[in-house]
This record gives sequence, C-alpha cells and structure tokens, in this order.
Amino acid sequence: MSKSDLAQMVEAFGRLAAAGFTMGTEWQAVHEICQAHEGEKPFDWGHGLCHRIEGDDWNADYWYRRAGKKRAAGTVTEEWSVMKAELSEQL
Repeated sequence: MSKSDLAQMVEAFGRLAAAGFTMGTEWQAVHEICQAHEGEKPFDWGHGLCHRIEGDDWNADYWYRRAGKKRAAGTVTEEWSVMKAELSEQL
C-alpha cells in the first residue's frame, strides 16, 4: 500500500463528507478505490464505511471484520472523523 493510494482514499472520503455522505458519484468513487485495494486493512475499513453509508449493515460488518474494526455506534460523520485521524497518521 502506498501513501499516495491512502491519501487518494482520504481525499475521496473528504469529498464524500462534503457531499453529506450521500449515495452518488462521490460515493462510487470512494467505493471503487476501496475495491481496488481489497485485502489492505485501511481500504477494507473504508469499504465498510461505504456500505454503512449505503445502509447495508451486513456487508459493512463483513468489511469491518476484514479490517479488524467494528462498526462505530455513532454517526457516519463521527466515524469518519475517527477514521480520518487514524489514517492521517499513516500518511
């Protein structure tokens, strides 16, 4: 996993956050980035968040388990804040 790939995902999630975490072009872009890096824990975590946004909790939980994470009890916005802080430390 390169830092530039991780930065690309963080930036894409930032655009998705600015769009209010709604389904659409920004969601699709993040989802594609995560799929392209399947098996890499930060991207699997992002994949879980994508499916949480989508409302598919079963699928989200699958990706969270692959990432070694659990779905947060708070809002998507709160979870993104935690995720962004942790991933930013890796950049």
